[in-house]
Amino acid sequence: MNGRTSRRGFLVKGIGASAGGLLTAGTVRDAGDERARTPREGTGTNGARRTAGSTGEGTTNDVLPDEFDTNAPVDVRGAIYVPTRAFNRYQMWHDYDPDVTERDLGYAERLNLNAIRTWMSYQYWLQDPEGHEQALEHFLDTADDYGLRVVLGLHDSIGLEPTYENLVQDDLLKGVHTFSPATRTMLNENLWEKPREYVRWFMRRYSDDDRLLAIELTNEPGWNRKDMRFMEEMAKTLTVYRGDVPLTVGSTSLANNTHFLEWGMDILQFHYNFANTPAQYRRMLRQANHVITKMDKPVWLSEWQRIRPGDGFFANLDDGSAVPDYSSLAPLIQKAGIGNFFWSLMLKPAYSAKLRRQGVINGIFHEDGSVWSRDDAKAIKAMSGDASFDGPERQEYPEWAAEVKPSRRGVDAPDGPRPR
Repeated sequence: MNGRTSRRGFLVKGIGASAGGLLTAGTVRDAGDERARTPREGTGTNGARRTAGSTGEGTTNDVLPDEFDTNAPVDVRGAIYVPTRAFNRYQMWHDYDPDVTERDLGYAERLNLNAIRTWMSYQYWLQDPEGHEQALEHFLDTADDYGLRVVLGLHDSIGLEPTYENLVQDDLLKGVHTFSPATRTMLNENLWEKPREYVRWFMRRYSDDDRLLAIELTNEPGWNRKDMRFMEEMAKTLTVYRGDVPLTVGSTSLANNTHFLEWGMDILQFHYNFANTPAQYRRMLRQANHVITKMDKPVWLSEWQRIRPGDGFFANLDDGSAVPDYSSLAPLIQKAGIGNFFWSLMLKPAYSAKLRRQGVINGIFHEDGSVWSRDDAKAIKAMSGDASFDGPERQEYPEWAAEVKPSRRGVDAPDGPRPR
């Protein structure tokens, strides 16, 4: 993209009079998060007449297409991965278990997935960089063995302060997701050398690693000015060490990518976890297809879950709306041809304690390899062109997560990070 593209200019290029659709965010922070913002409705992106990752080969009309490409397999078919029992990335890497990784990524192969999106832990790297690298090497090698390329994030801008208590808390109703780095670090430029060292450390080792599909600087920094200011500076270090692996930033909406393109990012992302109706989701995918054609950039739908009723993330949910239903969206995404990552590969209680109180659980696979819904597994696998799936189905909350069952909604739990 030549020159500077304003937010308004981006929207005009992308969807013209329908700009309102991409101004909205596909995710909302937890109301208990100190950096919360006013909830907004979801957004969508990328699709029709092309496959995700393609650049500039689709429709060139200014009229939004009414039909999607319905036959070709989706190029990027991925899942978000955090181990079932980990509440944050520090726990994922500090307690890294090679056997669990090999088991879980084997489940991804059963769905014909070819990509995984996950994150490193800056806090664990500070504590044990060699241990983190050793665990990461095993993870990347295992993913490669199963034909999975990894979108790997260096930071996450969502969650609660990375205090020691928050990092290690593993109680089902108290465990929380944490952002990185700490607020104290982001606010003090004199403390930025260590985060820059972290970026350099990573890029010198992995900027040309073909086990990676993309390097994600951070996830959803657009909620807070200090995050944006800090991450913009980190992006300068990241791009100095640019290699063959494309760079990206997790984004709630396509409109936020105006900033990230100026930072030197190569791939656009957007998140649209929930929608009230299929028509709403289809409209956003159609708009996004137009954006990808005009912007000549790959676009990924890097978080999605299901159709469900209610206003916003914290709607009052009935029992049927608190559980996975990926088959309500997967066919639409397949027809749109958009590269995508659903939340999440492993069945686990929602990241947000607020949603856990409503019994919200998401994911495909129980730890023993059975699935919550065979229909969901088939719908996701169908993106590869093969809708067959054999395996046991068990629509039961895991025994270790019994406290979050809908019958326990009255239990007291702290407000956690932004919902999943």
